[in-house]
Amino acid sequence: MRKRVKTAGKLRIAARTRLPTRFGTFSILGIAAGENKDAAVVLQMGRPKAARATLVRIHSQCLTGDVFGSQRCDCRGQLELALRRIARRREGLLIYLPQEGRGIGLMNKLMAYQLQDRGMDTVEANRKLGFGADHRDYRLPAAILKLMNIGRVELLSNNPEKVRQLEENGIEVIRRIPCETKPSQMTQSYLRTKKEKLGHLIRYV
Repeated sequence: MRKRVKTAGKLRIAARTRLPTRFGTFSILGIAAGENKDAAVVLQMGRPKAARATLVRIHSQCLTGDVFGSQRCDCRGQLELALRRIARRREGLLIYLPQEGRGIGLMNKLMAYQLQDRGMDTVEANRKLGFGADHRDYRLPAAILKLMNIGRVELLSNNPEKVRQLEENGIEVIRRIPCETKPSQMTQSYLRTKKEKLGHLIRYV
């Protein structure tokens, strides 16, 4: 069963500043919810236009991939691909969520990695630890989009669950745009599990 995470308190933009990156210059917004001052981070380029849907990537934190460049997953590749796509369009948002390890947290994720070293796939390892396959919740990004007056999006994602939850929470997904990077020998099995057991729409495995 999916664990539902409540968004505590009213959302607000607690900080906004300029963030130069190798992909281009973004605005970075700190999103707070009630007493939780670290609810999420948003990277924004340009301004949403009412005449068309906003390009959006919802990216769950992955310390091992995003920061350390782990080859066990495709997270960093997806993050960089999304930033390049937004920069190319010169308009869009990346919502970065603190949902490490598909929502089970960093230490549990590392314990799941230990089980994967013994031959389990990502789903089997999570279940062995007493978790579901994916505990992420996308009500918060839907609320962030509403806070920013965005109701229609083009979603950079391979995960149909993100589409479903956004639409359930009042965001119209005009189009899903694949967010796939070229598989490596090390990510083939991981991506196959995402496709076969989690229903991700991945073409290259």
